[in-house]
Amino acid sequence: MELICPAGTPAALRAAVDAGADAVYCGFRDETNARNFPGLNFSAEELRSGIAYAHNHGVRILVAINTFARAGALDVWTRAVDAAVAADADALIIADAGILDYAAQRHPRQRLHVSVQAGAANPDAINYYMKAFGARRVVLPRVLSVPEIAAIAREVDCETEVFVFGGLCVMEEGRCSLSSYATGQSPNMHGVCSPASHVHYREEKGQLISRLGAFTVNKFAAGEPAGYPTLCKGRFQTEHAAGYLFEDPVSLDATAMLPALRKAGVTALKIEGRQRGRAYIERVVRNFRKTLAELNDGVTAPPGDLVALTEGQSTTAGAYRKSWR
Repeated sequence: MELICPAGTPAALRAAVDAGADAVYCGFRDETNARNFPGLNFSAEELRSGIAYAHNHGVRILVAINTFARAGALDVWTRAVDAAVAADADALIIADAGILDYAAQRHPRQRLHVSVQAGAANPDAINYYMKAFGARRVVLPRVLSVPEIAAIAREVDCETEVFVFGGLCVMEEGRCSLSSYATGQSPNMHGVCSPASHVHYREEKGQLISRLGAFTVNKFAAGEPAGYPTLCKGRFQTEHAAGYLFEDPVSLDATAMLPALRKAGVTALKIEGRQRGRAYIERVVRNFRKTLAELNDGVTAPPGDLVALTEGQSTTAGAYRKSWR
């Protein structure tokens, strides 16, 4: 199984390459990128330089153009496609069907992957992307169990890629409107969930209060670790109690599921974290590189030691197990 690693900066790209990534995914510094945060991502020149560095080390670069094109601004997305191809990207990760069509028509030899933002979670949807646009791989949403992934892999004629570590969304990718509802901006269209420009903190009666737009998301006691305010990971008051209604602050860690994912026919394993620094990238990539080598040698994957890098210092196998069933 390929190890696909994140890079939000040129330095992070080099760190991922040096740590043992098979491929690195990254994006441009604009709204075509679902991690469009200030201070992150790549200019066209930085991408060309990063791709050259990766190729010199035998590592592939996948460019994420994974938001949905804005009406009247299609050229922003088509320029990103052209720039990524010109920079010698090994594959483009695209969510929008119109942009997939443009890439397939304009650059017929370019390898295309279907982004997780497309929400392609069944054989009919996936086979459509393969037939209509010649896509070679689909990144599956993080709402599927391992048996569901195995069933899909048996019915599609393409590669499958799944997330194995990092941030976890409670919603199916490409379908969430919480950030858009609260701020008018969303990862699906603008490339940012809970944009920093709409985040506010204030102290009140010894508590730290975090807000997103007009909504109070959390209240933290003195000394309590304060998470970034996203609506899906906020604590809310109900008639019964106050607590996390949508999702606890927790990160995905599917290390223990690697043998089952391999048996299910998964092609590639994806680490989330383009907004994270070099130290995170290096440690997580090296850990998974070692674990995969041991798996190939028949050694059972040990419990990971990455909990300190996770949200809330807590991990879950997410929907891969679907233990609530």
